[in-house]
This record gives sequence, C-alpha cells and structure tokens, in this order.
Amino acid sequence: MTRNNVSPSPRPAALFAPVDIASLVVFRIGFGAILLWEMYRFASYDWIARYWIEPPFHFTYYGFDWIRPWPGDGMYYHCGVLAFLATAILFGFFYRICAALFFVGFTYLFLLEQARYLNHLYLVCLLSFLLILIPAHRAFSFDALSRPRLRSSTAPAWSLWILRAQIGIVYFYGGLAKLNADWLRGEPIRRWLATRSELPVLGQFVEKEWMVSIFAYGGLLLDLLIVPFLLWRKTRLVAFLLGLVFHLTNAWVFNIGIFPWFMIVATTLFFAPDWPRRLLRLPPRPALIGAQPSPAAARGITAFFVLYLAIQCLIPLRHFLYPGNVSWTEQGHKYAWHMKLRAKSGRGIFEITDPVSNATWTVDGSGYLTDWQASKMWGHPELILQMARHLSGTLRAEGYPEIEVRARVYATLNGRKPALLIDPTVDLGRQPRDLRPAPWILPLLEPLPPPRNREEKRETVASGE
Repeated sequence: MTRNNVSPSPRPAALFAPVDIASLVVFRIGFGAILLWEMYRFASYDWIARYWIEPPFHFTYYGFDWIRPWPGDGMYYHCGVLAFLATAILFGFFYRICAALFFVGFTYLFLLEQARYLNHLYLVCLLSFLLILIPAHRAFSFDALSRPRLRSSTAPAWSLWILRAQIGIVYFYGGLAKLNADWLRGEPIRRWLATRSELPVLGQFVEKEWMVSIFAYGGLLLDLLIVPFLLWRKTRLVAFLLGLVFHLTNAWVFNIGIFPWFMIVATTLFFAPDWPRRLLRLPPRPALIGAQPSPAAARGITAFFVLYLAIQCLIPLRHFLYPGNVSWTEQGHKYAWHMKLRAKSGRGIFEITDPVSNATWTVDGSGYLTDWQASKMWGHPELILQMARHLSGTLRAEGYPEIEVRARVYATLNGRKPALLIDPTVDLGRQPRDLRPAPWILPLLEPLPPPRNREEKRETVASGE
C-alpha cells in the first residue's frame, strides 16, 4: 500500500491534490465525541444555570452587546440541541447542515458571557467553522452510507492543511506568549504546582525548583518546537509522544477541561493522512484520484486559505499595539493563545458620586453580579468598565443625570504586592468602550518578588484561559 505523505510546505497547486480522508474522519469523530462530552458536563455540573441563567447581568463582547440568553428554560434546550448536533457531527449525519448549526449555536454560547472566556472555547468556535467547509463526511458516516454518490476515500489537501495550520498557530503562539519575564522565572507555574502536593508520586516534588523549571521550560519548548517536529517525518512520532505526555500531564495536574483531549485528537492530523487505515490494517484505498476545482474555484479557495490564516496570525499580535504588560491591562489578551500565564486576582469597590446632591456612596457589584462574575471582574479592566457604565446608565435612569462612577481596585499578578489597577480619579461611566488603549488603566510598577520572599499561597488553579 502506498503511503501518502503530504509535503511539509504545500505549494498552491498541491493544496488541491487528493489525500486520504481517513485522518479527517478521525478528527470529525473526535471533535463530535469531545463536544458531546462537553455538553454533558454543562448539564451535569449545572453550568447552564450558573453561567447563563442565574446572572442578572452579563458581560458582553465588544460589538455583540445585542446577544442575550434565551428566556425561561431556553438555554437548556439550546445546549440540548448542541449535544444533538455534536452527535450528528460524530456520525456524519446531515453533516454540513449540522456543522453549520453547531458553529452558530456554540459561538452564540461563547459570546453570551465575556467573564467566561476560555481559549479552548474560542478554539471550538474556529474549528467548528472550518468543519463546515471540510468534506470529512464522505467516508464512515451516515451521509456516505445513505448517499453513495457522496462517498470518497479522498479529500483535497487544503482541508487537511488548514486544520494543521490552525492547530500549529495555537501551539506556536502559546509558546511565543511564554517568552515573558514572569514565565521564565517560573511564575505562575510555581504557585499552581504548590497547590498540588496531594498528587500521588508527583506531589512530593511540586515545590522543588527543578520541577518548576521542567514545567515552565518544558512547556515553552514543546509549544515552540512541536509543530516543526511533527511536520518532519523522522521526528513525528517522538514529537507526538512528547505532546501526548504533555497534555496528559496537564489533564492530571491542572483542571483545564477538554483542552488536553482536544489537542491530542487535533495533533494526530500531523501524521500521514492514511494513518488510521494503516493502524487498523484496513484494506488499501483506491488510487488517489480527486476531482479538480475550476480555476475560479481554486483561486477562491486559495484566497480564503491565505486570508483566514493571515487573520489568525495577526490577531494574536495585536497586544503589541497597546502599552503595558498584557497580563495586567488585558488589552489584546483574548484570542492570542495566552494560556496559563497568570495568577491574577483583585478586589475593589465602585465609588458613586452625585454632584447635584453632593452625595457619595459605594457599590461592590454584589447586587448585579454572581460571586464568580465579581471575582473575575476585579482583575479585568474591560469588565470593570462595563459594570461602571451599567451602573451609570442605571442610576441616570433612576433620576441621577449627573452621576459619576469611579473604581478603586487593587490587583495582584503572579505573586506581586497588590497595586492600583484603575485610576480612581476617572469617571468610568463616561469613558468610551472601544478598542483604543485605555489611559485609565494604571501601569504595572510592582516587581516580581524573588521566590524565597514570596508568600506561599494555596490558591485555586486558574481555569485555563
């Protein structure tokens, strides 16, 4: 049986060469199974009510203020439909329609609550969009079984390469983000490992500096180097095994949900496209003969390929347009694959002033937010601004037309001493909500203390942003 190894550097013409569809089928099945599991977790842990029904106020994403949760039990029905759609993707049942509906439905879920942002949820949105375009249903699926004309043992090479490129971007930018002073000095890994002393075998070593270095520098090197090593056939298996150990260790040591399992499945895409067929010793596939698109269609697909990847490569770099430490200001942090880079918390109050009556009072946000939202808000300036603007609008509607809303917030990053995060003299209620640098975010001046002077804090491991 001839092995089909795609060149690590595909030329435009090679993007349309037929490759074995087997690895795409495995990815489709893995994607559907993992997202079905995620929907089960949403229901079994009652996250649906916690994150989208119980909060009286939701932090929205810029440009998506109009998105709101379904009324009544609508969010339960919505997640139930997503579970069905994930199952349909798994089995290739009306695949194109279900993939499109899943993308819309899951992206809606993602956009409902900015305080719930997680990198792996954003990745699911991107990959579910790409699945709409990729013909991963032409083999081993209900669609292929019921529509013989649809069946194919091949897919165009671009459909495999765009997935590889997307996963490669996650790895590379995840490593690039680790090239910062805190990470290279072992923070926040040192703090998180210190909370895991109960782990069998590993627990006795988690506070050793050599173990901190293994996690910090091992994660950095793996993220930066795994994709080149996966693309080279001679190092592919070793790179995959190292990645497997890395993700399984993260799943064991840290509570980061589906992300490790998702990346394990996605990393298999870097093997030769027919690896599942050879692994299972299935009969040889027919000769790789695929229909070639028209010149116009080829140009359109190539243009999309280039545009999509250009956007994905540029968006993670936008934080360089903002002054200050991105882990402190949060400006440019999202969509940049900055994962597990900070242990950050804050405390604060809103100071309300009515110039007309000269009355002043404070609000901590508890009447507007759940505990988990408030905990997240005090470390994120953009969320603080949203709440200040909401308070300002609410109080103006109640008869305080000149109301002023300021915030006094102290935050700590990776073990630093608490410092003011927001300029307490600025009326946040009158500050615009836009994408420009925010002058009311104070710079981070507190230095990272040396490990020997750092107070040991048994804090909960971050959620994997």
